[in-house]
Amino acid sequence: MRIQMGTFEVPFLIRMQRTGVYQPFFQLSLLTSAFFFFGTAAQAQFSTPAPHAVILDYETGEVLFAKDANRAMAPASMTKIMTVDMVFEALRKGDVTMDTEFYVSEEAWRRGGAKSGSSTMFLDLKTNVRVEDLLRGAIIQSGNDACIALAEGLAGSEEGFAAQMTARARELGLDSATFKNSTGWPHPDHKISAVDLAKLARHQISSYPEFYPLYLENDFTWNGIRQGNRNPLLGRVRGADGMKTGSTEASGYGLVGTAERDGVRRIIVINGLGSKAERASESRSIMEAAFSQFDIYDLYQAEQVISDVEVYMGKAETVPVKLSAPIRMGLHISERDKVTSRVEYVTAAAPIQAGDKIAELIISAPGKTESRYDLVAANDVKAKSIFGKAWNVLLKKIRG
Repeated sequence: MRIQMGTFEVPFLIRMQRTGVYQPFFQLSLLTSAFFFFGTAAQAQFSTPAPHAVILDYETGEVLFAKDANRAMAPASMTKIMTVDMVFEALRKGDVTMDTEFYVSEEAWRRGGAKSGSSTMFLDLKTNVRVEDLLRGAIIQSGNDACIALAEGLAGSEEGFAAQMTARARELGLDSATFKNSTGWPHPDHKISAVDLAKLARHQISSYPEFYPLYLENDFTWNGIRQGNRNPLLGRVRGADGMKTGSTEASGYGLVGTAERDGVRRIIVINGLGSKAERASESRSIMEAAFSQFDIYDLYQAEQVISDVEVYMGKAETVPVKLSAPIRMGLHISERDKVTSRVEYVTAAAPIQAGDKIAELIISAPGKTESRYDLVAANDVKAKSIFGKAWNVLLKKIRG
């Protein structure tokens, strides 16, 4: 039975993930929402000239910063992270080994080789090449010929492989992704969002730790031609160990990058910049900011009782409500004093069982979608007897 709506603010503890220090927050006023302050001066908000950008915390999957991150975009050679992921999965399943050899077809040689004018591994036509070498050609040299050879070797055709890439991406929850090739070659329907690229990177790092170190290699020589890793973070940003650059006229200059420091890993994605130099400069700046200007805050603990909610016709007048799981949120340090929290509830009718959803906790923060969390009854509340219910109705009539 729905009797009465209500909202009120609640105090909570915030803990900075890296320091482990809890700081208490107290109710400030009887408004429908309340503000909680760290007592430090707000710093300038973070910004970037990149048209698309994401900073993701690896451990929690929390998006720390996003700029036009959900709109599907042309990913250029950052596509190759998905191509490589398909190969890693085939290796894990035992469908192929690192020593399996794939044939370099005329299609792979013509559209991705030296004569194509695109990034290439310089594969020779009608040769057989080991999967391990093709992976290095795709990751380090960004070779289109290597990607096409891998696609044809695994699926029979690049078109069929691209369909498998899309299907696999959807299985991983990357709903913005549609792949039309294995290389990132421009196609109007070949797209993925920046946030989904970040999630893909997180999946690959966690799922294939035995293969991931390939991204850290500085150079690779094939056919007598040595090419360096194109990632501008490697060797220049502390802790950087991957992942992939990309650029076409349609996409601009982009990068998926990641670094780990003192057990904390961040993943960044940028796209749409105007030059290689701007990409290098901005990627380094964003990665440094990812560690120095953002953090994960533990707002509430699991099983924490949030408040009491009124009960209608119950032997108890109220029931405590609690969270089932902890709540974390990634924030820029200048936004720590702008988090708001409130409870929305409906007066619940007895009987109530522990675990019944009674209310919702709503948390708001700048630049983030309002988040809602279920609040459940912490204990049972029995209904009043028939006499008790009648007496309750009589009292309400007397009181008007």
